Amino acid sequence: MQASSSKALPQVPPRSAAPAPAVSPQAAAPARRRSLAPLEPISGRARVLLGLGFFVAFVLVWSIATIGGFVPPTFLASPPAMLKEGWMLFAEFGFIGDIGMTVWRVFGGFLLAAVFAVPLGIAMGTWKTVEAFFEPFVSFCRYLPASAFIPLLILWAGLGEMQKLLVIFIGSFFQIVLMVAVTVGGARRDLVEAAYTLGAKSRGIVARVLIPGAAPGIAETLRLVLGWAWTYVIVAELIGSSSGIGHMITDSQALLNTGQIIFGIIVIGVIGLVSDFAFKALNRRLFAWAAL
Repeated sequence: MQASSSKALPQVPPRSAAPAPAVSPQAAAPARRRSLAPLEPISGRARVLLGLGFFVAFVLVWSIATIGGFVPPTFLASPPAMLKEGWMLFAEFGFIGDIGMTVWRVFGGFLLAAVFAVPLGIAMGTWKTVEAFFEPFVSFCRYLPASAFIPLLILWAGLGEMQKLLVIFIGSFFQIVLMVAVTVGGARRDLVEAAYTLGAKSRGIVARVLIPGAAPGIAETLRLVLGWAWTYVIVAELIGSSSGIGHMITDSQALLNTGQIIFGIIVIGVIGLVSDFAFKALNRRLFAWAAL
């Protein structure tokens, strides 16, 4: 048998399939509208436009309901009538003085409450014995409406400014205490243990760990309670008051002047919104590290 003299051909490895291009999870996922995705941030311009859009829509519906004759002016004044009444309040009735008195009462009562409530809240959040002593009573008083104290406050403090400041104080104090205590008590345990490891004493833990760590939360608590203080001042000014936005609203109610009533409510909202934005800006400036 004659052996085959032909050389064996070199074996060529089979061509492997080309790897498929990598597809990112974002491309594989179905397209979605980013602005409607949960927790998706939006630009500052879009936020401003959306916020203004609601106010425009609200005024438009209000105008249609009043100017169109669907609601009698006795029950709801139209936007032009409200603006006219507001101008008269400033031009003829010295409304700027009423605004100044209301602002003074709000910030006076609120600052008085904050001066006493923040230290007590820090103590309750830091030491459990202090919390056990004060927390039941503070929680009980937190549910008592500030308006229920007005008859007693009139007996104790009369009809002067102190009575109105105390109404706002009572409405704000207990809320601040509990919210500050919860904020301080929620401090990270690992930071506290690390401070002990580095040789810190109890006083140093409070001054260098608990208070600095809770400061942004305490500032946010004060911002929220300041908004509640604006609701208490109207209650305080409805009884036995000769000045303030609440007094003006009461007088306008007797005259069935819904334009002045609505204008007073809007002024309170504008001042409260401005103070809220100012508080936010101050918090961001003082505690910029909290957003990191």
